[in-house]
Amino acid sequence: MRHRKSGRKLGRTSSHRKALFRNQATALFEHEQIRTTLPKCKELRRVAEKLITLAKRGDLPARRQAAKMLYGTRLHYKPGRGEEASTIDKHAVLRKLFDDIGPRYQDRNGGYTRIIRGEIRKGDAAQMGYIQLV
Repeated sequence: MRHRKSGRKLGRTSSHRKALFRNQATALFEHEQIRTTLPKCKELRRVAEKLITLAKRGDLPARRQAAKMLYGTRLHYKPGRGEEASTIDKHAVLRKLFDDIGPRYQDRNGGYTRIIRGEIRKGDAAQMGYIQLV
């Protein structure tokens, strides 16, 4: 029985699931909208809203807690022929989260993200969705 067990497993191990949501949360704060499957959108909402609540606090311990949840590196990938450089910088995303996104929702009590149903994916008929910051 699965009584009182929260969260979807999404067919992944716990470490894979944690890494997935760290990647997606970083991408969401970098681009302010991402497209993924609907169940992943619904689970990502829980992670992202907790990080935005930390950003609303804005103090140093909150910044350190949020930094543990975001991915990225200061080292930039050197591209080969026909490839682009990696632009994800954890510190830039963290700055954006605490300097832009956190103050934007200062007067709002939750509900920082919106999920919009998208099209059905052609390959496996999965329901796609868009998660975006309100």
